[in-house]
Amino acid sequence: MTTTAVKTKSVLQVRGPGSNHWVGDGFPVRNMFPSNGIDAQVNPFLMLDYAGPKHFAPTKKHQGVDEHPHRGFETVTIAYQGAVEHRDSGGHSGVIFPGDVQWMTAASGVVHEEKHEREFAEKGGVFEMVQLWVNLPAAVKMSAPRYQAITKEQIPSVQLGKESYARVIAGELEGVKGPAKTFTPVNVFDVLAKAGERFELALPAGQNAAVVLLKGKVKLNGTTALEEDALIAVLSPDGDAVSVDVSEDATLLVLSGEPINEPVASYGPFVMNTREELVQAVEDYRNGKMGHLS
Repeated sequence: MTTTAVKTKSVLQVRGPGSNHWVGDGFPVRNMFPSNGIDAQVNPFLMLDYAGPKHFAPTKKHQGVDEHPHRGFETVTIAYQGAVEHRDSGGHSGVIFPGDVQWMTAASGVVHEEKHEREFAEKGGVFEMVQLWVNLPAAVKMSAPRYQAITKEQIPSVQLGKESYARVIAGELEGVKGPAKTFTPVNVFDVLAKAGERFELALPAGQNAAVVLLKGKVKLNGTTALEEDALIAVLSPDGDAVSVDVSEDATLLVLSGEPINEPVASYGPFVMNTREELVQAVEDYRNGKMGHLS
């Protein structure tokens, strides 16, 4: 019988947020990339905002982000605390509650708004979410938009230790597949890690990868300590696993994906391949071709 040796993905660098700012009046975010310059190393992922955790006082105001467009990529919203109401020009609407995920493929164009859910706003409370942007290959950037509302009950888990586990949102871990449909191979794991435990996470060789520490304290591969909230460790494409030692209960977002080796041209909410395509996106939005909210 032969066994295959596991090769560790090395940690290339660790970065904190590149910027701290508000998105609308409802989302105080720490941007984990691209503002800190690591975007090429996490391709096909384009952006990651960590919103909160922040306590909001009770209000009747509908806080959040008003109508705005997207084209050429996907937005993935993961809720930890609080709740968000969504509606878009494709006729989709709903609430993202803690544990839920919204995977919206903007593709050829979507207009949407994101607001604090009304009951949460009126009661007040702690708000904490992540929004991740995933690039689309040129061949499907102008395809029809798609909307996936994924409830916490639909997300399977993989036990990593006695109490540590990973929720498999997209991709596959130890034979368990996530519910999200993707256009290119990506893994998105939401990991809840308990202090005192140690485990290994399998990640495909050849894929760009990163471990995002939202909160807690861990050590990667026995050497790289992540001991402040909101840190991202970029991993090498080579290797097929990363080990995690947990010194304080931690929440991690683990990402890996097959790079999309195409030009990237971006302007605000549009991510295409050329400047000309960006100009067309702006024109199409202004002419109402991405729709509007009533």
